[in-house]
Amino acid sequence: MPICFFIGHREAPDTLLDKFSAVVERHITEYGVTEFVVGKYGRFDALAAKCVKASKRRHPEVTLTLLLPYHPYDRPTPTPPGFDGTFYPPGMEAVPKRAAIVRANRYMVEHSEYLIAYVKHSVSNAWDLVEYARKREKQGRIRITLLP
Repeated sequence: MPICFFIGHREAPDTLLDKFSAVVERHITEYGVTEFVVGKYGRFDALAAKCVKASKRRHPEVTLTLLLPYHPYDRPTPTPPGFDGTFYPPGMEAVPKRAAIVRANRYMVEHSEYLIAYVKHSVSNAWDLVEYARKREKQGRIRITLLP
C-alpha cells in the first residue's frame, strides 16, 4: 500500500488548491496511493488535508493520517475530523522538541513511496527535506512531485 507524504512552506497560497487537487487525484488513480500522511503546521498542510478529504469522498479506500512530531503523552492530539488516525514515528522520544518536526518529516520521507512538495525558498527546512528526498529519488526509493 503506497504512502504519500506532503511537505511545504507554511505560507502556501490558496491558489494552489486546484493544482493540488489534481495532483492528489493522479496519485490515487495512476500511482495507486491509498494512504496519505500530513502534518498540521501551516497553510500547506491545511490545503493538503483539504484535498485528500475531498478525494476520500470519491475514493473510500483512501486514508488520511495526521503526523505527530511530539509525543502524544506530552501533547495529546485527538484525531481531527476527516482524518483516519494519527501517527507518531518510532524512536522520536529522545528527539529534542526543537528538532521534532524536522525529524518526524525526515522519517516520513524515509518511509514513503511518494512526496508532494511545495518549496519556493532555498533557506528552509522544507527545501532541505526536498533535497534529501531528491537523493533518495535518484536511488529509486521515492517519487517527488513539486507543485508550481
